[in-house]
Amino acid sequence: MTTHSATLRHLNQRADHLTTFAKSRGETLRISAQHLPNATLLDFGVKAEGGLEAGLLLARICLSGLAQVDLVPGDNQLPAVPQILVRTDHPVASCLMSQYAGWKIATDNYFAMGSGPMRAMARKEDLFHHLPETENGKVAVGVLEAGSLPDEEAIAAVRKSLPSDCRLTLAVAPTASQAGSIQVVARSIETALHKLHELQFPLDAIISGTGIAPLPPVAKNDMQGIGRTNDSILYGATVNLWVRCEDSVIQEIGPKVPSNSSSAHGQTFLSLFKAANHDFYAMDAALFSPAVVVFHNLKSGKSFSFGLKVPELLRQSFGME
Repeated sequence: MTTHSATLRHLNQRADHLTTFAKSRGETLRISAQHLPNATLLDFGVKAEGGLEAGLLLARICLSGLAQVDLVPGDNQLPAVPQILVRTDHPVASCLMSQYAGWKIATDNYFAMGSGPMRAMARKEDLFHHLPETENGKVAVGVLEAGSLPDEEAIAAVRKSLPSDCRLTLAVAPTASQAGSIQVVARSIETALHKLHELQFPLDAIISGTGIAPLPPVAKNDMQGIGRTNDSILYGATVNLWVRCEDSVIQEIGPKVPSNSSSAHGQTFLSLFKAANHDFYAMDAALFSPAVVVFHNLKSGKSFSFGLKVPELLRQSFGME
């Protein structure tokens, strides 16, 4: 794959610089560090309080420092909450190779969705058959969406797929926390890119991207938190992508990208999850994408917009009716 993303190497080292900064600011960020023989754990919201700044930094770690993440004013048409704005000139490296939660970490006593650039080192996912090799194996940085810190068995399960002598840092936050909510809602561009990859849109045509989505109130438990953060993207996110390709490619694939391309569109994530017997993989994969996706074609100068936002469903999901 010959693209602008292929020239960006050492994603884990980029993220590692941010984890070093996080450790040096632990008190002000309200996070804690635990140094174990086989890993360093950074608690962004499990036992530590965490907060807004911790969440913004956690999202940047997840993106290997290749995207800016900001808290910005809300949209008057949506619930009265701030929004998370993400922008990047390296969308494939930051979102697909780093941020996508493609590593399911499961042992008898632990479960987490793993993301961050450690995935680009492990290359366990089929996705990486289409992406360049970038890592030198010296450091690995991962982000775990989980309600507890990983035990020795879970850490060993991660290390099994990494070079034996690499230095591993895992940042952990539950969805039902300030930091955890922010890092999930910061996935608006990532969901669009993953959908585009599934639709066989040429990844090397994607030049830059922005994504904005409402930040829901922190839920009382992780299950409700997963529902709210997913609904934020499915029904409230707008992604703008700058691409360079033929207009006909956008016109053919564009309508299939936003969440309203799914027959399941229009119901809250939790109601659909329950209908699927709590099996995430039994849900319609076409649903998992932003509410609105706008393509700006640098080749033709034309723009194309697809999808729609559903404010009333967001108010219901967020408990703000």
